[in-house]
Amino acid sequence: MLEMLSDPAIWIGLATLVVLEIVLGIDNLIFIAILADKLPPHQRDRARVIGLSLALIMRLGLLSVISWLVTLTTPLFHVFGHPFSGRDLILFFGGLFLLYKATTELHERLEGVSHKTATSTVYASFSVVVAQIVVLDAVFSLDAVITAVGMVDELPVMMAAVVISIGVMLLASKPLTRFVNAHPSVVILCLSFLLMIGLTLVAEGLGFHLPKGYLYAAIGFSILIEFFNQWAQRNSRKQESRLPRRQRTAESVLRLLGARQAADAMPAGAPMAEADGPADAPTFADEERHMVSGVLTLAERSVRSVMTLRSDISWIDLEDPPETIRQQLLETPHGIFPVCRGSLDDLAGVARGKDLLGDLMRQGRIDPATLRDPLYVPESLPAIKLIETLRHARGQIALVSDEHGMLTGLVSPIDILEAIAGEFPDEDETLEIQRIDTNSWLVAGSADIHLVENALGTHGLRSPDGSYTSLAGFLLTHFDRLPLAGDSMTHDGFVLEVASVNENRILTVSIRREAPQPIDGAEPVPA
Repeated sequence: MLEMLSDPAIWIGLATLVVLEIVLGIDNLIFIAILADKLPPHQRDRARVIGLSLALIMRLGLLSVISWLVTLTTPLFHVFGHPFSGRDLILFFGGLFLLYKATTELHERLEGVSHKTATSTVYASFSVVVAQIVVLDAVFSLDAVITAVGMVDELPVMMAAVVISIGVMLLASKPLTRFVNAHPSVVILCLSFLLMIGLTLVAEGLGFHLPKGYLYAAIGFSILIEFFNQWAQRNSRKQESRLPRRQRTAESVLRLLGARQAADAMPAGAPMAEADGPADAPTFADEERHMVSGVLTLAERSVRSVMTLRSDISWIDLEDPPETIRQQLLETPHGIFPVCRGSLDDLAGVARGKDLLGDLMRQGRIDPATLRDPLYVPESLPAIKLIETLRHARGQIALVSDEHGMLTGLVSPIDILEAIAGEFPDEDETLEIQRIDTNSWLVAGSADIHLVENALGTHGLRSPDGSYTSLAGFLLTHFDRLPLAGDSMTHDGFVLEVASVNENRILTVSIRREAPQPIDGAEPVPA
């Protein structure tokens, strides 16, 4: 006995066998819990304890019988000159049983087969449930007992492992079940161990002795790798939990929609195929993904990123002649205008175009009573809150001011809609993002950087701190100066080349793919 206690191989075998016995007993635990649920609540814990206790007694009894049977080494018959004893037959058929059980369990788990058990509100008899548990224990004890025989040679070690595993399951049945259900890779690993043990038993039954040290080394190495795998997954989840919940939700939804931004964030080897079609057939169209992306990212954006810039505002100057104002109102396709005196910095109010035309036709001038008080919002206001502000504005535009009170732009419900669904240009406007062909675009420098990302299907263009909101802002940040026409940069497989500039502003940018995509199944064209 002292020699056994001082042998490291014995302790390694005991520890490994305890782990395997616990995992193999999880199914037993689950079915016992299912049977116990048929009893009244006050009898369930008692039935669970009785069931596990019976499992312990039955396994110890089976261990004693099978351990005695494997000592029967007298040949019973010969096959092709090879003698087969009772021990060989038990090891051979026990190994086949483990191979069968492990293979079927692996198949069900890898194929995603779930076991569903009907629930009943009628309580069963306590004795009937206990009898069912006894029968169930007999079935589920076979693999555990045969595994113990295949793992170690000493009966005391087998019995100690069985007693320890049953004791652990008695004390921690619910946490153990939750752990195994939450870590399916642990179950797959243990079922793989069963395959190894079953193969070892079959080999020994055929007369090929495999040293247990090789088996322990393989199992120990696999457990070490799984430990590192679980550690890495835990750190990954911890890192993900540091991201805002809104961002994690948005990335998950975009991943389901097939958006590239979410796909790039997935770990290598993650499955991307659709469940109802081939991997290269997206379930959602690009426009749908762009709209969902716009909705999910709207709360992260400020008014500054969706507003019409000051330089693009159409406004009415009270100092202009009435005929000039009338002509401007007729030619400009807007319904409401800021009305100023000389410049946008001297704002008199806002008014509808039809009201201003009515004043000019009736009075030959604009009546100050027609003007409404302007609605101001700060450019740092979240776009999601702007929706509520515009809802109560009754069709009025909102003027945007910076921290110094200077007018920087205006915003309307159309701007919010464009942030979600893309551009809706007026008659006097052109699309800021013009697609030339499959692999090239001509983009205005003032184009919203969010829309540019969606149009290209890329990421990393947006400012992490909100310091810029347009493509021109991205390029200015990259070059750290006003670039010249012809200056270019590469980002995520795209070449961005400045097409035209004026004195202090990037007007247009040409964008093309480095590696052009094939058109209509044609071969890729070299870049």
